[in-house]
Amino acid sequence: MNYEKKNIFEKIIKKEIKSEIVYQDEKITAFKDINPKAPIHIIIVPNKFIKNMNEITIKHSKIIFHMFYTAVKIAKMKNIDFSGYKLIINCNKDGGQIIPYLHMHLIGGIKLSNFIV
Repeated sequence: MNYEKKNIFEKIIKKEIKSEIVYQDEKITAFKDINPKAPIHIIIVPNKFIKNMNEITIKHSKIIFHMFYTAVKIAKMKNIDFSGYKLIINCNKDGGQIIPYLHMHLIGGIKLSNFIV
């Protein structure tokens, strides 16, 4: 895969392609998944490229915290903070990561006790 070309997440962040963005600030962008696995399925990405979890260093601590903080903020906004939700980060092919760009799935709106992404 050619990492020099912009992938779909970078295009969404820069609004070069249409997406239903639910939250965006200087650090992260959150948008509805185009192939949702639950009634609420939001993708949260850092605005600055990080390939996957293995690339995280101490210098990324603020952005990683901000991703989790924003996930909770969105869960509250979507009224699933009390009923429950899952946060999922896949890493590399065997871990289920399809797009080579660090991203978190916020999934909720249904009972998820046996739900696996």
